[in-house]
Amino acid sequence: MLLTFWAIHIAAVISPGPSFIVVLRTAVAQSRAAGLAVAFGLGLGTLIWAGAAWFGLSALFAVFPWLFDAMRYIGALFLVFLAVMLWRHAAQPVSLEPKGGAAGNAGIVAAIRLGLLTQLANPKVAVFFGSVFLLVLPPDPSILMLAGVFAIVFLNEFCWYALVALVMAAGPVRARYARSKPIVDRVTGTFLGALGLRLLVD
Repeated sequence: MLLTFWAIHIAAVISPGPSFIVVLRTAVAQSRAAGLAVAFGLGLGTLIWAGAAWFGLSALFAVFPWLFDAMRYIGALFLVFLAVMLWRHAAQPVSLEPKGGAAGNAGIVAAIRLGLLTQLANPKVAVFFGSVFLLVLPPDPSILMLAGVFAIVFLNEFCWYALVALVMAAGPVRARYARSKPIVDRVTGTFLGALGLRLLVD
């Protein structure tokens, strides 16, 4: 049972979406630590979604269908906001030197917050936990199984995006990004903005 759930959830996690873009961009633009912090924030957001689903998210959506639409619009606006920020700061140069001290700690906290907000606003995650999540689980799972499920959703999310962050934060990758930052940021911003606008008009 847990193996089946793991396979379904990891397939959902690795499918491209806003989370992937945010981790990728953070890792190459800031640092490996910042990318890992975003991955951790995504894992925390997943735990919140899983908890909400277990305590009646799908039932809430069934009774109040407008609530899902509201969450979708909020998520879409957040994606558009990220897109605007990327376009506004695309021309700013990026430093490849690691940041330490208080500034570095503040950056890690901001990265965790970015990952958390991205996950909470991600419509793909809302759909998964509002439907598939509860369909895969038995109607009355044991405490041990439920703990295993929560561990799986966190580890799937964190480990996958931590791997993405580690790969994208490699020196050669970051150096290439620094040289082509205006183009990369604007393409990334366009993708996120287009996704946000599509969610708003669908």
